[in-house]
Amino acid sequence: MKVLVTGAKGQLGTDLMNELAKRGIEGIGVDVEEMDITDAEACRRVIKASGADAVIHCAAYTAVDAAEDNVELCRRINGEGTRNVAQACKEADVKLMYISTDYVFDGQGTRPWEPDDERHPLNVYGQTKYEGELAVEELSDKYFIVRIAWVFGVAGKNFIKTMLRLGKERGAVSVVDDQVGSPTYTHDLARLLVDMIQTDKYGRYHATNEGLCSWYEFAKEIFRQAGMDVPVTPVSSDTFPAKATRPSNSRLNKDKLSENGFERLPAWQDALGRFLKEIEY
Repeated sequence: MKVLVTGAKGQLGTDLMNELAKRGIEGIGVDVEEMDITDAEACRRVIKASGADAVIHCAAYTAVDAAEDNVELCRRINGEGTRNVAQACKEADVKLMYISTDYVFDGQGTRPWEPDDERHPLNVYGQTKYEGELAVEELSDKYFIVRIAWVFGVAGKNFIKTMLRLGKERGAVSVVDDQVGSPTYTHDLARLLVDMIQTDKYGRYHATNEGLCSWYEFAKEIFRQAGMDVPVTPVSSDTFPAKATRPSNSRLNKDKLSENGFERLPAWQDALGRFLKEIEY
Protein backbone atom coordinates (compact mmCIF):
# COMPACT_ATOMS: atom_id res chain seq x y z
CA MET A 1 0.00 0.00 0.00
CA LYS A 2 1.10 3.56 -0.74
CA VAL A 3 -0.21 6.54 1.28
CA LEU A 4 0.22 10.21 0.41
CA VAL A 5 0.20 12.55 3.43
CA THR A 6 -0.46 16.29 3.03
CA GLY A 7 0.97 18.63 5.66
CA ALA A 8 3.67 16.01 6.19
CA LYS A 9 5.96 18.38 8.12
CA GLY A 10 3.28 19.34 10.63
CA GLN A 11 2.66 17.96 14.10
CA LEU A 12 0.41 15.09 12.96
CA GLY A 13 1.96 14.65 9.50
CA THR A 14 5.38 13.99 11.01
CA ASP A 15 4.05 11.22 13.26
CA LEU A 16 2.00 9.74 10.42
CA MET A 17 5.08 9.47 8.20
CA ASN A 18 6.96 7.78 11.07
CA GLU A 19 4.10 5.35 11.72
CA LEU A 20 3.79 4.39 8.03
CA ALA A 21 7.55 3.75 7.84
CA LYS A 22 7.44 1.67 11.03
CA ARG A 23 4.84 -0.60 9.41
CA GLY A 24 6.65 -0.90 6.10
CA ILE A 25 3.97 1.09 4.27
CA GLU A 26 5.29 3.52 1.68
CA GLY A 27 4.50 7.07 2.78
CA ILE A 28 4.75 9.97 0.35
CA GLY A 29 4.95 13.19 2.34
CA VAL A 30 4.01 16.46 0.66
CA ASP A 31 3.91 20.00 1.96
CA VAL A 32 3.13 23.26 0.22
CA GLU A 33 6.41 23.11 -1.75
CA GLU A 34 5.54 19.74 -3.33
CA MET A 35 1.77 20.21 -3.62
CA ASP A 36 0.02 23.53 -3.06
CA ILE A 37 -3.50 22.38 -2.19
CA THR A 38 -4.96 25.71 -3.35
CA ASP A 39 -3.86 24.74 -6.89
CA ALA A 40 -6.36 22.21 -8.24
CA GLU A 41 -4.12 21.20 -11.14
CA ALA A 42 -1.15 20.58 -8.83
CA CYS A 43 -3.33 18.33 -6.65
CA ARG A 44 -4.43 16.31 -9.68
CA ARG A 45 -0.92 15.98 -11.02
CA VAL A 46 0.82 15.04 -7.75
CA ILE A 47 -1.84 12.61 -6.49
CA LYS A 48 -2.07 10.85 -9.85
CA ALA A 49 1.72 10.66 -10.34
CA SER A 50 2.25 9.35 -6.80
CA GLY A 51 0.35 6.15 -7.51
CA ALA A 52 -1.01 6.38 -3.95
CA ASP A 53 -3.85 4.10 -2.83
CA ALA A 54 -4.94 6.60 -0.19
CA VAL A 55 -4.47 10.23 0.84
CA ILE A 56 -4.43 11.42 4.46
CA HIS A 57 -5.15 15.13 4.27
CA CYS A 58 -3.64 16.94 7.28
CA ALA A 59 -2.62 20.22 5.61
CA ALA A 60 -4.69 23.11 6.97
CA TYR A 61 -4.75 26.72 8.08
CA THR A 62 -4.91 26.26 11.85
CA ALA A 63 -4.24 29.74 13.34
CA VAL A 64 -7.67 30.03 14.94
CA ASP A 65 -7.53 33.70 16.01
CA ALA A 66 -5.67 34.91 12.90
CA ALA A 67 -8.37 33.23 10.78
CA GLU A 68 -10.87 35.85 11.94
CA ASP A 69 -8.80 38.49 10.08
CA ASN A 70 -7.76 36.24 7.18
CA VAL A 71 -11.07 34.74 6.17
CA GLU A 72 -10.29 34.39 2.46
CA LEU A 73 -6.90 32.76 2.99
CA CYS A 74 -8.33 30.37 5.59
CA ARG A 75 -11.20 29.47 3.24
CA ARG A 76 -8.86 29.02 0.29
CA ILE A 77 -6.79 26.47 2.22
CA ASN A 78 -9.35 24.65 4.41
CA GLY A 79 -12.40 24.85 2.15
CA GLU A 80 -11.30 25.13 -1.47
CA GLY A 81 -7.97 23.38 -0.85
CA THR A 82 -9.77 20.37 0.61
CA ARG A 83 -12.19 20.43 -2.35
CA ASN A 84 -9.18 20.28 -4.70
CA VAL A 85 -7.73 17.30 -2.82
CA ALA A 86 -11.11 15.52 -2.77
CA GLN A 87 -11.64 16.12 -6.50
CA ALA A 88 -8.16 14.79 -7.32
CA CYS A 89 -8.78 11.70 -5.15
CA LYS A 90 -12.08 11.09 -6.90
CA GLU A 91 -10.48 11.30 -10.35
CA ALA A 92 -7.61 9.00 -9.32
CA ASP A 93 -10.06 6.66 -7.49
CA VAL A 94 -8.12 6.74 -4.20
CA LYS A 95 -9.54 6.77 -0.72
CA LEU A 96 -9.37 9.98 1.28
CA MET A 97 -9.00 10.63 4.99
CA TYR A 98 -9.73 14.23 6.00
CA ILE A 99 -8.50 15.39 9.41
CA SER A 100 -11.11 17.73 10.88
CA THR A 101 -11.96 19.30 14.23
CA ASP A 102 -14.54 19.57 17.00
CA TYR A 103 -14.79 23.26 15.97
CA VAL A 104 -17.37 22.23 13.34
CA PHE A 105 -19.84 22.05 16.27
CA ASP A 106 -21.17 25.00 18.26
CA GLY A 107 -19.30 23.99 21.44
CA GLN A 108 -22.33 24.36 23.74
CA GLY A 109 -23.76 22.05 26.40
CA THR A 110 -22.08 19.09 28.06
CA ARG A 111 -23.19 16.12 25.93
CA PRO A 112 -20.33 14.56 23.96
CA TRP A 113 -20.66 15.31 20.24
CA GLU A 114 -21.65 12.35 18.06
CA PRO A 115 -19.98 11.97 14.64
CA ASP A 116 -23.28 12.59 12.82
CA ASP A 117 -24.52 15.50 14.94
CA GLU A 118 -25.56 18.69 13.15
CA ARG A 119 -22.65 21.01 12.49
CA HIS A 120 -22.85 24.67 13.50
CA PRO A 121 -19.33 26.14 13.62
CA LEU A 122 -18.72 29.03 16.01
CA ASN A 123 -15.73 30.71 14.33
CA VAL A 124 -14.08 31.19 10.92
CA TYR A 125 -11.65 28.30 11.34
CA GLY A 126 -14.51 25.94 12.25
CA GLN A 127 -16.63 27.20 9.36
CA THR A 128 -13.87 26.56 6.80
CA LYS A 129 -13.14 23.08 8.18
CA TYR A 130 -16.89 22.40 7.91
CA GLU A 131 -16.77 23.53 4.28
CA GLY A 132 -13.91 21.06 3.79
CA GLU A 133 -16.04 18.27 5.28
CA LEU A 134 -18.90 19.13 2.93
CA ALA A 135 -16.57 19.01 -0.09
CA VAL A 136 -15.24 15.58 0.95
CA GLU A 137 -18.77 14.22 1.49
CA GLU A 138 -19.94 15.61 -1.85
CA LEU A 139 -17.04 14.42 -4.00
CA SER A 140 -15.69 11.23 -2.44
CA ASP A 141 -17.32 7.81 -2.23
CA LYS A 142 -14.45 6.44 -0.17
CA TYR A 143 -13.80 8.87 2.66
CA PHE A 144 -13.01 9.02 6.35
CA ILE A 145 -13.60 12.28 8.20
CA VAL A 146 -11.73 12.10 11.51
CA ARG A 147 -12.34 14.92 13.99
CA ILE A 148 -9.66 15.52 16.57
CA ALA A 149 -9.18 18.02 19.41
CA TRP A 150 -6.58 19.48 21.78
CA VAL A 151 -3.70 18.09 19.74
CA PHE A 152 -0.09 17.83 20.89
CA GLY A 153 2.97 16.26 19.30
CA VAL A 154 6.74 16.49 19.36
CA ALA A 155 6.95 18.29 16.00
CA GLY A 156 5.05 21.50 16.68
CA LYS A 157 3.78 24.17 19.03
CA ASN A 158 1.18 23.02 21.53
CA PHE A 159 -0.36 23.69 24.93
CA ILE A 160 2.08 21.45 26.84
CA LYS A 161 5.17 23.18 25.46
CA THR A 162 3.57 26.58 26.14
CA MET A 163 2.78 25.65 29.76
CA LEU A 164 6.30 24.33 30.40
CA ARG A 165 7.77 27.57 29.01
CA LEU A 166 5.41 29.86 30.95
CA GLY A 167 5.94 27.83 34.12
CA LYS A 168 9.68 28.45 33.85
CA GLU A 169 9.36 32.11 32.88
CA ARG A 170 6.64 33.17 35.30
CA GLY A 171 6.63 30.60 38.08
CA ALA A 172 2.81 30.63 38.13
CA VAL A 173 0.07 30.49 35.47
CA SER A 174 -3.66 31.18 35.09
CA VAL A 175 -5.60 28.76 32.90
CA VAL A 176 -9.25 28.56 31.82
CA ASP A 177 -11.38 25.97 33.59
CA ASP A 178 -14.64 26.38 31.64
CA GLN A 179 -13.61 24.55 28.46
CA VAL A 180 -13.66 20.74 28.62
CA GLY A 181 -12.22 18.21 26.18
CA SER A 182 -9.71 15.41 25.66
CA PRO A 183 -6.04 15.97 24.81
CA THR A 184 -4.81 14.06 21.76
CA TYR A 185 -1.24 12.83 21.25
CA THR A 186 -0.33 12.71 17.56
CA HIS A 187 1.87 9.63 18.14
CA ASP A 188 -1.18 7.68 19.37
CA LEU A 189 -3.49 9.19 16.77
CA ALA A 190 -1.13 8.23 13.93
CA ARG A 191 -1.39 4.56 14.90
CA LEU A 192 -5.18 4.67 14.76
CA LEU A 193 -5.25 6.56 11.45
CA VAL A 194 -2.90 4.05 9.81
CA ASP A 195 -5.06 1.20 11.14
CA MET A 196 -8.13 2.92 9.71
CA ILE A 197 -6.78 3.85 6.28
CA GLN A 198 -6.09 0.18 5.57
CA THR A 199 -9.81 -0.62 5.85
CA ASP A 200 -12.94 0.36 3.97
CA LYS A 201 -14.93 1.26 7.11
CA TYR A 202 -15.69 4.71 5.73
CA GLY A 203 -17.57 7.52 7.45
CA ARG A 204 -17.22 10.17 10.12
CA TYR A 205 -15.25 9.40 13.28
CA HIS A 206 -14.04 11.12 16.42
CA ALA A 207 -10.58 10.35 17.78
CA THR A 208 -8.89 11.69 20.92
CA ASN A 209 -7.08 10.12 23.85
CA GLU A 210 -9.43 8.75 26.50
CA GLY A 211 -10.64 10.78 29.47
CA LEU A 212 -11.81 14.37 29.95
CA CYS A 213 -10.32 17.45 31.57
CA SER A 214 -10.48 21.23 31.52
CA TRP A 215 -7.45 23.20 30.31
CA TYR A 216 -6.83 24.03 34.00
CA GLU A 217 -6.78 20.34 34.96
CA PHE A 218 -4.56 19.60 31.97
CA ALA A 219 -2.07 22.29 33.07
CA LYS A 220 -1.98 20.97 36.65
CA GLU A 221 -1.24 17.45 35.42
CA ILE A 222 1.50 18.74 33.08
CA PHE A 223 3.36 20.39 35.97
CA ARG A 224 2.76 17.41 38.25
CA GLN A 225 4.23 14.94 35.76
CA ALA A 226 7.06 17.31 34.83
CA GLY A 227 7.97 17.63 38.53
CA MET A 228 7.60 21.42 38.43
CA ASP A 229 6.17 23.33 41.37
CA VAL A 230 4.05 25.85 39.47
CA PRO A 231 0.80 27.14 41.03
CA VAL A 232 -2.11 27.08 38.53
CA THR A 233 -5.07 29.43 39.02
CA PRO A 234 -8.39 28.50 37.39
CA VAL A 235 -10.05 31.40 35.53
CA SER A 236 -12.99 31.85 33.17
CA SER A 237 -12.58 32.27 29.40
CA ASP A 238 -13.59 35.93 29.75
CA THR A 239 -10.22 36.53 31.44
CA PHE A 240 -8.45 35.95 28.11
CA PRO A 241 -10.57 37.63 25.42
CA ALA A 242 -9.70 36.12 22.04
CA LYS A 243 -10.69 37.09 18.51
CA ALA A 244 -12.21 33.68 17.82
CA THR A 245 -14.85 32.18 20.11
CA ARG A 246 -13.69 28.90 21.67
CA PRO A 247 -16.00 25.93 22.35
CA SER A 248 -16.76 25.27 26.02
CA ASN A 249 -17.71 21.70 25.12
CA SER A 250 -15.11 19.77 23.12
CA ARG A 251 -16.25 16.36 24.40
CA LEU A 252 -16.28 13.87 21.51
CA ASN A 253 -18.08 10.54 21.52
CA LYS A 254 -15.72 7.84 20.22
CA ASP A 255 -17.98 4.76 20.45
CA LYS A 256 -17.93 4.40 16.66
CA LEU A 257 -14.23 3.45 16.84
CA SER A 258 -15.02 0.45 19.08
CA GLU A 259 -18.10 -0.45 17.02
CA ASN A 260 -15.90 -0.76 13.92
CA GLY A 261 -13.18 -2.76 15.66
CA PHE A 262 -10.61 0.04 15.99
CA GLU A 263 -8.41 0.20 19.08
CA ARG A 264 -9.08 3.37 21.03
CA LEU A 265 -6.29 5.64 22.22
CA PRO A 266 -4.81 5.35 25.73
CA ALA A 267 -5.74 7.73 28.57
CA TRP A 268 -4.53 11.30 28.04
CA GLN A 269 -2.51 11.21 31.28
CA ASP A 270 -0.58 8.20 29.97
CA ALA A 271 -0.01 9.96 26.63
CA LEU A 272 1.24 13.07 28.44
CA GLY A 273 3.79 11.02 30.38
CA ARG A 274 5.17 9.43 27.21
CA PHE A 275 5.25 12.80 25.43
CA LEU A 276 7.26 14.43 28.24
CA LYS A 277 9.91 11.71 27.86
CA GLU A 278 10.27 12.64 24.17
CA ILE A 279 10.92 16.36 24.61
CA GLU A 280 13.50 18.50 26.39
CA TYR A 281 12.19 20.93 28.97
